[in-house]
Amino acid sequence: MKELLRPAILAGALVAASVAFAQGMAPAKVADTSKGKALVDAKGMTLYTFDRDAGGKSACNGQCAANWPPLMVAAGAAASGDWTVVTRDDGSKQWAYKGKPLYLWVKDTKPGEVTGDGVNNVWHIAAP
Repeated sequence: MKELLRPAILAGALVAASVAFAQGMAPAKVADTSKGKALVDAKGMTLYTFDRDAGGKSACNGQCAANWPPLMVAAGAAASGDWTVVTRDDGSKQWAYKGKPLYLWVKDTKPGEVTGDGVNNVWHIAAP
């Protein structure tokens, strides 16, 4: 029975998060990491920016996006202030902060980890 309820609970949480942002909450928050303050997602996972992104467009697709999952926009959420929405090559929507698309790093396994900072000299912690 628990297995049947999990998808419904998750869907409810996503809807609540979408509604909350539409009412003025940001899609990420600021947290302290071993490398200073960083933007993190709702689970506390560090967010990153990619130097090759330009003009408010993501350059990380395919295998890149598998390793660096984009911070996706939930249905019904709207841009506000420094938070904007960029359209990815596949048509999906991704959050950007101050014009820079945001990503997670698959090798960060716990909240607060920052193992993606400096990867290939093009990935950096998203600073508030």
